[in-house]
Amino acid sequence: MAKTIKHFINGGHVEGRSGRFGDVYNPATGEVSASLAYASAEDVDTAVKSSLAAFPDWAATPAPRRAGVVFKFRELVIQNIDTLAEIVGREHGKTIEDAKGSIQRGIDVTEFACGVPHLLKGELSPNVGGGIDTFSMREPIGVVGGITPFNFPVMIPCWMGVMAVACGNAFINKPSERDPSAPMFLAELWREAGLPNGIWNVVNGDKDAVNALVTHPDVPAISFVGSTLVGEHVYQTGTALNKRVQAFCGAKNHMVVMPDADMDQAVDALMGAAYGSAGERCMAISVVVPVGEGTAEALNERLVPKVAGLRMGPYNDPEADMGPLITAQAKARVEDYINQGVASGADLLVDGRGASLQGYENGFYVGGTLFDKVTTDMSIYKDEIFGPVLSVARANDFDAAVAMINGNEYANGVAIFTRDGDAARTFTDKVDVGMIGVNVPIPVPMAFHNFGGSKRSKFGDTQMHGPESIRFFTKMKTVSSRWPSGIREGVQYTMPTNR
Repeated sequence: MAKTIKHFINGGHVEGRSGRFGDVYNPATGEVSASLAYASAEDVDTAVKSSLAAFPDWAATPAPRRAGVVFKFRELVIQNIDTLAEIVGREHGKTIEDAKGSIQRGIDVTEFACGVPHLLKGELSPNVGGGIDTFSMREPIGVVGGITPFNFPVMIPCWMGVMAVACGNAFINKPSERDPSAPMFLAELWREAGLPNGIWNVVNGDKDAVNALVTHPDVPAISFVGSTLVGEHVYQTGTALNKRVQAFCGAKNHMVVMPDADMDQAVDALMGAAYGSAGERCMAISVVVPVGEGTAEALNERLVPKVAGLRMGPYNDPEADMGPLITAQAKARVEDYINQGVASGADLLVDGRGASLQGYENGFYVGGTLFDKVTTDMSIYKDEIFGPVLSVARANDFDAAVAMINGNEYANGVAIFTRDGDAARTFTDKVDVGMIGVNVPIPVPMAFHNFGGSKRSKFGDTQMHGPESIRFFTKMKTVSSRWPSGIREGVQYTMPTNR
């Protein structure tokens, strides 16, 4: 009998009162691995009340002591990385090594958060006029909601929640209902690290839980990662209620290959960026733009055998290059896009439809797929497929490649491969994209820099992790003070100045 995954509220596992449940699958086998309790608005309210009760004491805890709890949590994640990777692989489908890599990026942000006493320092301007000192300080904002996606069930809760908690907030995680076990395990590690009950809660479920969290009057801030359709809804709903919202959404990331590029290096980089994690990354390269016909032919000559030779396997197969997709619906969706690409006239060089593995015939596998001569009016170019499908969209020259990128509605990440420094510099100046790689295929910044796209890849003014996260998870107070020192200016009826 499949286990039941509950919610994590006020330091313990609770089933909730909705009476609604959903199935969690092992994507490698297609079998149901667990039953997940879905939260109702009432369950979300219980979590919020728990967080509200715990917040004042945690906010008043000195920042160095909060950092100590974060550091302990970091140590526990490192100690349990094998367990976490196993949990991620079993419910998401990505390989163990890929899972560990994503967990490490969560650890990186946790290490950054350990420096929160320095990051929260305010500013002081002594004697701005008339013996008045002005200083600013950052304070936590309260209960923060974090809506996290299925593709990084450890990394994204760390990117959001660790920073929120380090700043003195309470955090309520609504993870994806497709792979909830890893976020639940993180909550247990926080409890072991000494985080007070109620400061890290987890409510599982579907859109009912999302809407209850986004509209709750006692949740002043929401951080979201997921699809553009849902992210825009979260952003518009939350901001209409005067909440602080950041929503990181869909992508259609391009990689430009110039004629002078090291073609072998570019192809190796492209294979990992396009097909790693079966393409289920918001920073995956899904469009490669070779500049010039000769570049396109040289690229395809190397790509076709590598894509055709991609090895699929279950998450615990050490020889697998990529695992299955997350659900049967995801598999059907990706294969439908491949059908659309064929129907629209693109050249299908490698076909990943109908993939099946002996012993895993019911798994949600799609093989590596490669299209050539893709144009910007095709759905396989315009839409985020979120699967192992790479489109070759040829450009006649550098300017045409830049115009193609800037004409796309998404602007998460982009890369250029070239030996020409002038071309690289011009590219970084001209493309309207949030994160840019020069001979780097997936330009995700390290934890001490900021992560985020632009256009319809992000809603809101702030970025993820790095210094921007401190600004999102805190509010500013500015104080002007003067102590009696014999200064008497008498009554003033005009605007005070420093004159």
